[in-house]
Amino acid sequence: MSEVRIGVFVCHCGRNIGAYIDVPQVVEYARGLPDVVHAEHNLFTCSVEGTSAIKKAIEEHNLNRVVVASCTPRTHEALFRSVCVEAGLNRYLFEMANIRDQCSWVHMECPSEATEKAKGLVASAVAKARLAAVLSSHWWRNIRDDRSFKPS
Repeated sequence: MSEVRIGVFVCHCGRNIGAYIDVPQVVEYARGLPDVVHAEHNLFTCSVEGTSAIKKAIEEHNLNRVVVASCTPRTHEALFRSVCVEAGLNRYLFEMANIRDQCSWVHMECPSEATEKAKGLVASAVAKARLAAVLSSHWWRNIRDDRSFKPS
């Protein structure tokens, strides 16, 4: 298995996140997490500029895992997974931390606590990304061909 190299991208989401969470502090915290070799913040990570920054960082820093801390996966996870694929990564070596809905929107009155919670969510996503592994096609073929297999 190759060395794990994680890139973390923290979004300001305009004022939705940036007005309540100290985004540069979250980025600095992410830089100190195990196997994180690159961390940056973007005004809108889902924009053309933001997705281009992810692709560029994957190439420049030889990233093999990506974590985006931004808004809800409901609307943006597919976009970020496709960005990873376009850059040559497996789509399942991507993790997302929803710091907008789970931190800034629910803790608007407590920015320092929202920032600390965002750090925790980023740390969790990084930990999950560190453990992610690509399944071999042989494994999947065995599961698919096993008629007794019933997903839960």
